[in-house]
Amino acid sequence: MAGVQPNSPLPAPRSHDENDREIESLEEFDHVAASGSLAGYRIQSVDLTDRTFALLGTDTTESVFLGCAMEPGAVAKVRAGGALVFPPIPGLPFDPYRGALYGPDELFAGLVDAGYDTTPDARTYRWYQETKSDGDIFASMLRSIHDDAVSDALDEHLAGARVVGVMGGHALERGSVAYAGAARLGRRLARDGLTVATGGGPGAMEAANLGAYAAPFEDGMLDAALELLSKAPLFTPSVTDWARAAFDVRRDRPGGGASVGIPTWFYGHEPPNAFATHVAKYFVNAVREDGLLARCNAGVVFLPGAAGTVQEIFDNATPNYYQSRGEPTPMVLVDRAHWTERLPTWPLLQALAADRPMAARIALVDSVDEVPRALAHLGAGAAS
Repeated sequence: MAGVQPNSPLPAPRSHDENDREIESLEEFDHVAASGSLAGYRIQSVDLTDRTFALLGTDTTESVFLGCAMEPGAVAKVRAGGALVFPPIPGLPFDPYRGALYGPDELFAGLVDAGYDTTPDARTYRWYQETKSDGDIFASMLRSIHDDAVSDALDEHLAGARVVGVMGGHALERGSVAYAGAARLGRRLARDGLTVATGGGPGAMEAANLGAYAAPFEDGMLDAALELLSKAPLFTPSVTDWARAAFDVRRDRPGGGASVGIPTWFYGHEPPNAFATHVAKYFVNAVREDGLLARCNAGVVFLPGAAGTVQEIFDNATPNYYQSRGEPTPMVLVDRAHWTERLPTWPLLQALAADRPMAARIALVDSVDEVPRALAHLGAGAAS
């Protein structure tokens, strides 16, 4: 990408599983096509313009090609052979058929040279704003296909992982004590072997992703990063300056720890943060919210926040109350005064949990330093 060097690589190409019917790379395509049959496979956003010879000699019965660039002759042949072809859509600032999660380098391409407004993230938001207001069913279909593809990629990435969510407000300033605390929490959770997942935006979300990024390094790395970031404390008035500071940290200390961010273009005023190494960005916020919480199988930590964080608490509490996803998962609310006085969410959560299995899966703590112990205690209760 122009101006920003990729420091945190996305996952290496998958080795092909014969039971997996999705093909998401040329490596996988070549492996399967060598057998002479692509029958029943779903080939997802792979550039096949140099694979015409293979396509002409391969069985494509009931296969599906999603956004794969092909020569016209190859397109005609695979269709005649029983394939369903969804062609690439020219002129879009995003790929609706993508087979992998985003990385910060992709979303912020061009940031250093030309500023945030030129990046794919900003251009996609503008496209969303333009198309959501005109009621075009084609645009809404593309958004739905994109979000489903992102969910599929997210499930593949998180398979087998122990995921803990960290929720909190976007207004938390870099340089504040609370921001540093959220970053230490993310680092501790990552060092404990958990995959940190956040809403992928600024503030508390960025801090937790930063902490996970810092996890492989010596403790002083995080202190230095916090000092550097404090020079651009908020994403307003300049997203460009805010994001450049994050990429300065990544450039100085490449190869940080992995974590997941799950943001949305619905909140266009919130840019994604550059410390989530794997980004599942959605158009539909409801899909994003539910998907984020549903994947936090090791529990969710709720840092102080406002309306959005309150909503997330009860979005998480509802399936725990009804046990619609199985056994309740741990919920830890941080900052007693915030959740009992400023926004008295804790008493209502306690009342909901009374006499139900979820009562043993909720906790209120005073500081982030108490979170790992609380999660371990609640998780042990869930496993017993």
